[in-house]
Amino acid sequence: MSENKGYIHLYTGNGKGKTTAAIGLAVRAAGAQKKVLLAQFVKGMHYCELDSLKYITSIEVRQYGHTCFIEGEPSQKDIDEAREGFNQVASAIRSNRYDVVIMDEICIAVHFSLLDAGEVTALLKEKPFRMEVILTGRSAPPEFFEAADLVTEMKEIKHYFREGVKGRKGIEC
Repeated sequence: MSENKGYIHLYTGNGKGKTTAAIGLAVRAAGAQKKVLLAQFVKGMHYCELDSLKYITSIEVRQYGHTCFIEGEPSQKDIDEAREGFNQVASAIRSNRYDVVIMDEICIAVHFSLLDAGEVTALLKEKPFRMEVILTGRSAPPEFFEAADLVTEMKEIKHYFREGVKGRKGIEC
């Protein structure tokens, strides 16, 4: 029975690797002929991993972000894009067209009040039995911990960003 059941994963914490872990799972699922939706909230910029994923036709990538506001305040456009993204992801989950749905940075979207944790949690309860759903991002709300079947916390022990190293193409961006 557990082989056919899909689970809810939460990748959170202040360490590096949450999106990378989710994309790794997407690539693995694609290798098993599974259809994947990677929905990225608060991200509208170019990332090198997206260049790789465009060659894997069973992974669909959608971005629902406008600007990088993490150190500022989200604009109305950021809020509108997150809302539209959530509506599209909700439709995708309800359609049962995908084997795996990744809501990348959904925790950040909730943390910055672009989306409501209760609304996301209610959607998780609608998850089709066999669908795998992955939530990522720092500052996961308690509701996500409760809803998840698997929780991984990425913990920063040491990071060269603290020494002024910027994101490097192909490694962090």
